Formats: sequence, C-alpha cells, structure tokens
Amino acid sequence: MDMSTQVSDAPLVRVEVVRTRDQEFTAFVQNSGPYLHKTALLLAGDSHRAEELVQETFERTYRAWRKARDGEPRAYARRILLNLRVDKWRRTRREVVSDAVPAGSEPGHADRVVVRDEVVRALAQLPLSQRRVVVLRHLLDLTEVETARELGLALGTVKSANARGIARLREIFQEGVR
Repeated sequence: MDMSTQVSDAPLVRVEVVRTRDQEFTAFVQNSGPYLHKTALLLAGDSHRAEELVQETFERTYRAWRKARDGEPRAYARRILLNLRVDKWRRTRREVVSDAVPAGSEPGHADRVVVRDEVVRALAQLPLSQRRVVVLRHLLDLTEVETARELGLALGTVKSANARGIARLREIFQEGVR
C-alpha cells in the first residue's frame, strides 16, 4: 500500500479556532500595550499620566472593539490616545514634566534612560501642535500623509509644524535641556 495514496484519499479537516471578544481584545492589549505606552509617554512626558492615558484608551477601544477590530485596531487605539491627550491639553493648557526618571529602568540602561528623559523634557517644551507632529513623524515613524490624516490637518500644516518643531528641538538641545 502506497502511503501517498492513503494521505491523498483522507478527507480534509478544517479546524477553525473561534476566539471570544475578550480573548481577541486581550491579545490586542498584549501586543499593542508597549507601543501605546511609549506613545503616551512621549506625548504626556510623565509615566503616571501615560499609564492613565493608555488605560483610558484601552477602555474606550474595548467599548468600540467591534468597530476597531474590523479595521486597524492599533491605529484606532492610537487615534483614541491622541484625542484623549489633546482633550487633556486643552483642559490644562500648561504642561509640568516630572523631574523623576521613569521607574523600572534596569542598571546598565542608565544612559538610555537619561537620553529618553531628555527627549521627553525637550518635547514638553514644544507647542502642542509641533509636539504632536514630531512624535507621530519621528518617534512613531508615520509618514507626513499618515500624520496629517491622524491629526486631521492639512499636509502643509504637518510639514511646517514638523520643520518648526525639529528646529526648536535643535535649539533646545544646543542650549541644554532643562
């Protein structure tokens, strides 16, 4: 008896794994959590506010999970995160960046922590419109078109805010980050 004949005669079995909404969302949180936290930290300048933003982002994303999962869930959550941060900026109008180095840094990574802290402090000195554009363009690697779409701005506005933001960051780093 030829084994290849036996295998080809066997009926095909199709196994579909159906995940519940909660299982899908849990997988999304595990995969996207670090990315969203990094984004929130860069936008908020403070790890506590970043954690609050991410938590609220997950809450809103979960409520709209059916809509979010049909498209790009990470982009959907990032948009929620940006909107939440803009709302908080509008309410407070003034940023105060924590002087504390983010908790959880491991020995041996001190230089990266110091650099990250300086970048966050420098970003905090930019006007809101420039900071949002610079974070999306250079730290999240979105294109100018994607950034414009994400923020609901004209492409020219994104380009000019980016150029001014980068120029201002250069000045801040030359002067020394405060």
